[in-house]
Amino acid sequence: VNDSDCSSSMKIQVFQLMRRNQHQWQCSDVTFLCDSRGLCEQWIQVTNEQLSLLTNRPKSLLVYINPCGGKQRGKRIYEQKVAPVFRQAGIFTDVIVTERANHARDHLRTEANLDKYDGVVCVGGDGMFSEILHGLVIRTQRDHDVDQNRPDAELVSCLSRIGIIPAGSTDCICFATVGTNDPVTSALHIIVGDNQPMDVCSVHHKDSFLRYSVSLLGYGFYGDLLADSEKKRWLGPARYDLSGFKTFFCHNFYEGTVCFLPAEDSVGHPRDKLQCKSGCRICQHKLESKEKHKEMPEEKEKAGKGTSLGSLFEMCLVNHKEKPISHSLLGACFSMLTPLALKMSFLVRR
Repeated sequence: VNDSDCSSSMKIQVFQLMRRNQHQWQCSDVTFLCDSRGLCEQWIQVTNEQLSLLTNRPKSLLVYINPCGGKQRGKRIYEQKVAPVFRQAGIFTDVIVTERANHARDHLRTEANLDKYDGVVCVGGDGMFSEILHGLVIRTQRDHDVDQNRPDAELVSCLSRIGIIPAGSTDCICFATVGTNDPVTSALHIIVGDNQPMDVCSVHHKDSFLRYSVSLLGYGFYGDLLADSEKKRWLGPARYDLSGFKTFFCHNFYEGTVCFLPAEDSVGHPRDKLQCKSGCRICQHKLESKEKHKEMPEEKEKAGKGTSLGSLFEMCLVNHKEKPISHSLLGACFSMLTPLALKMSFLVRR
């Protein structure tokens, strides 16, 4: 509610959310005329009091901006499209423009006073989100004396929520959770307090923690592609196409054994065609359930030569359409092994 014009023209301007299409939101306003200044002020007071009762809406946010991600437009996107919307919603923000790799991660781990904020906002791409995720998760485990180097350690959930303002090369996490990489839509989701719990996967080598992931774990083709693309960040999003082309024609293959625990087919099977959306009943049941499996399934293994191994933990968007690959809270992943004999079809499918 905007009361700036109340004293002079006795008007109330109310901002509301509207859908532009299936995934994109926009902000519009409605102006109400009042017969008197007193009535105008009364309506503003009552409306703001009701809004203050919505405890899921953030009142203060810690914002990290990556000025170098994607097409290097993160700072401009925030200042021109996001900051004005936050001001209209009366949200207090502290903004930090990162100056180096892992700046946000290190600040969250050691310096940030998280008690001051209702959440953390990431302005950047998937790499920036990963920094903030690692900073929050590592700090939470440290505060609760959880040994992250133990692969069987039960992680403590973070209390701070992460909001994503897309400004990267791929914005995969934003597409998977919001359905679009429109920064205004993401800002509006943050304002109204929408939240989407997510599975977090930890990667270990023997008894040493390596990193966390919420989207894709890739070995082989995926790992080689990303490693090569890091040397070409100056190309922006085009680096993935160039590195993918180069990696494919290097004819690398990998030999090894994959050990895995097969997931139950009854709930959330990748081929059950049940899309993971807002209010997903499968994820909601998993979130509310306190039960743990009494018996672990028998471990299986698969050996051979191949070009890639990829494990997905999130619903995917292919050509801006949802694919029922995985659910956000299933505690499982969808793994794809690409045999060496299928290398050409691997290229065609992608």
